[in-house]
Amino acid sequence: MGEAVVGAAQPVHGRSNRPRNPGMPLAPDWFVGVAVNRPAAERRAATLTARRSIKKEHQAAWQVNAIRCMDLTTLAGDDTEGRVRRLCAKAARPLAPHILAGLGLEPEEVRVGAVCVYPTMVGAAVRALAGTGIPVASVATGFPAGLMPLPLRLAEIRHAVAEGADEIDIVITRAHVLGAEWQALHDEVAAMREACGPARLKVILATGDLRTLTSAWRAAMVAMQAGADFVKTSTGKEGVNATLPVSLAMVRAIRDYAGRSGHAVGFKPAGGMRTAKDALNWQILMKEELGDAWLAPDLFRLGASSMLADIERQLEHFVTGRYAASHRHAPA
Repeated sequence: MGEAVVGAAQPVHGRSNRPRNPGMPLAPDWFVGVAVNRPAAERRAATLTARRSIKKEHQAAWQVNAIRCMDLTTLAGDDTEGRVRRLCAKAARPLAPHILAGLGLEPEEVRVGAVCVYPTMVGAAVRALAGTGIPVASVATGFPAGLMPLPLRLAEIRHAVAEGADEIDIVITRAHVLGAEWQALHDEVAAMREACGPARLKVILATGDLRTLTSAWRAAMVAMQAGADFVKTSTGKEGVNATLPVSLAMVRAIRDYAGRSGHAVGFKPAGGMRTAKDALNWQILMKEELGDAWLAPDLFRLGASSMLADIERQLEHFVTGRYAASHRHAPA
């Protein structure tokens, strides 16, 4: 049983040693003139998940892998150090001991990909996660709107890094995309990449605000040319967050960028994903479009803390044959 649940992809816990995306000067010929066919993208997204039926131990393996690729997050106005400490405890031990035993896994084999907090909570998260190897991610740049002067956004990045953040999730100026101001977008993201120093840069496109799949594709390409280590769909605060069609457009951009530049960039869908089924669907997308390398946390993250309780519930059913009441599983 233990071998099956480890899964086909072998995630690496802790800070990634993968070479970073160095970026490049803006190359408009890589994306200007490219258009995404929405009906075709929607059909492809629908058939991807309909064709695969993952059952029993294989399903459990994919659910465990989803936990390993999850950014466990708290981004609430009433966050406290106590809440962050509880979140970090869950990040280090996301599954109950009897579920781990039933899966044949040791506690250190199942930890989340990162814990994501506001900059003021980075220090508390760093202290709580000491010795676990779990990275601390921080949102920055005036999250979620990003409508602050650029010097202040860069200062917020530097503050989070100085506090110990290993990863920075930034938001772009959506107006640059909507106005096709590609050089301005490239320069903004490149400045943020420089401000991150050693921390990895995850660029949130806020695709729900960008209106079209074509805009999401082009914005992802510009962000990668500017040095993004990950491109991310959403803040989780938009009216529409991660969807499979927009995710498909973005991972196709990642595939194209890798083919042209030779550099692998990660992908993070966020917002709107709540169930274990959602976790399977997005992993299927990554496997079919980008391959097994993108099923590990150094290239794939799920920004969906609320799905952890449902995954734990499904794994308990797999181990015991019974569903526990939802309130028995500590919320993320």
